[in-house]
Amino acid sequence: MQKRAAMSPVSRPRRIVGVSLKMYFDLPSTLSYVRGVLQLDGEAWNSRIDLFVVPDFVSLTEASRILASSSVMLGAQDAFWEDKGAYTGEVSPLVLRQAGASIVEIGHAERRAQFGETDDWVAKKAGAAARNGLIPLVCIGERTHHSIASAAVGAAIAECTPQVMSVLAAVPDDTEVILAYEPVWAIGAKEPADADHVVNVTKELRQLASGRSGVTRIVYGGSAGPGTFANISDGVDGLFLGRFAHDIHNLKKVIEEVGGV
Repeated sequence: MQKRAAMSPVSRPRRIVGVSLKMYFDLPSTLSYVRGVLQLDGEAWNSRIDLFVVPDFVSLTEASRILASSSVMLGAQDAFWEDKGAYTGEVSPLVLRQAGASIVEIGHAERRAQFGETDDWVAKKAGAAARNGLIPLVCIGERTHHSIASAAVGAAIAECTPQVMSVLAAVPDDTEVILAYEPVWAIGAKEPADADHVVNVTKELRQLASGRSGVTRIVYGGSAGPGTFANISDGVDGLFLGRFAHDIHNLKKVIEEVGGV
């Protein structure tokens, strides 16, 4: 992907929508889904937003072939912080780039909780991704939901700030970074986090990156669906979708909303 020019403080980045397939699909259904995403490329919204899809590792090479002539960006679900070496079972960011990925998801709440990933690990992985020409898509979010709105915002900012700053310190200043704000308590919930909460938190997170020369986009994830973006567009540049968007028709609805708001 070509590097975008630095923006003035008053401008906003280009909008973006992405979907992770996690480990829900087998190989044939993954490739069928990727072909469905390909069919969405080139529609009216395409001039206004970027679109990416994040399949499993095994599907990356064939997914890259399917998407080769499109503007859809291909993402990977993780990467190690070294390019080569005796790291059995890990995936090299160098190889991910060679396989056709342009984005790599790092630090999802599931990996932090189930595999013990720390802010330090996430930052090292982000640095390795950037070193290999990949855009780090870094998942951040607070674990606890406070019932009082002001307390909830303050606690979220306090918990998310070190997550963001460790990553920004690990990547070159001119590197593009995508921050996916995903309150842990909202992942898999019936409804997304309160819109005012998301806007207040993401505006503060944007300030943390305001001095960078590289593009920093902020997306929301956490039970996002139709109507979510319109309510939080003051704070975010797009959405990072999960199971709801595993139905390609639902993905199209969200893309149309984000591209049209």
